[in-house]
Amino acid sequence: MKLNYQIQGAGQPLVLMHGMFGSLSNLGLVGRGLMARYRVISVDLRNHGESPHAMEMDYPGMADDIVELLDDLEIPRAHLLGHSMGGKIGMQVALNQPERVAKLVVADIAPVDYKPDRHGGVLEGLNALAAARPSSRQQADQLLSEYVEEAGVRAFLLKNLVRADDGHFDLRLYLEGILANYYDTLTLAPTGTPFSGPTLFIKGADSAYIQDKHRETVMRLFPNAQLKIIAHAGHWLHAEKPDTFNRIVGDFLDAGGG
Repeated sequence: MKLNYQIQGAGQPLVLMHGMFGSLSNLGLVGRGLMARYRVISVDLRNHGESPHAMEMDYPGMADDIVELLDDLEIPRAHLLGHSMGGKIGMQVALNQPERVAKLVVADIAPVDYKPDRHGGVLEGLNALAAARPSSRQQADQLLSEYVEEAGVRAFLLKNLVRADDGHFDLRLYLEGILANYYDTLTLAPTGTPFSGPTLFIKGADSAYIQDKHRETVMRLFPNAQLKIIAHAGHWLHAEKPDTFNRIVGDFLDAGGG
């Protein structure tokens, strides 16, 4: 699948992969912080942003999307950075095709199965938005507030709105494809041969996505992994503490090896 992407900067290639319900703009602060030293390639993952839609949506397939992009750009090897679902995709690439990955950065996700109830209200709210086709962003936010209390989460989700020719707003997300896979394939862990390359996991201290009980699995699949924790940050650590996040990532990528 040919993903939509943007390129900024020059240097060693670094692919940025957003999380569920996001788009390439979600890691914009990361890209701007690193583009002075790296060729930053931000992607819309399948069924998100301006990338193509498909009913098939699993981690091996989405990992193949990233490898296809590298092939199209004639990049034999790149650094990968992914947040949440994007982190699982990055791990899947590394576990399946380690020769394509120089260094791997995984933001607030572990290589484990997760329960499929973490986005329940979000899914219901997005479905309601898609059905209602609101005529203003204020109306969209009011409707979404019935399902999602946190204003910051709503603001993130409403970035998916795009105005149609008739003046109403539609979602760029392909909800049908996401929903068809969310409760099974998208909750699964990436699998494959352990990746021995340099790997950095970054956890938000207030987030429960990476836990102590995951350590054994992490080290089995990524024996050269290290963990950094950002205080006073949750799952959206790259947006909540962008300076700290960028400094940690930059120090890791700039160090020797990989």
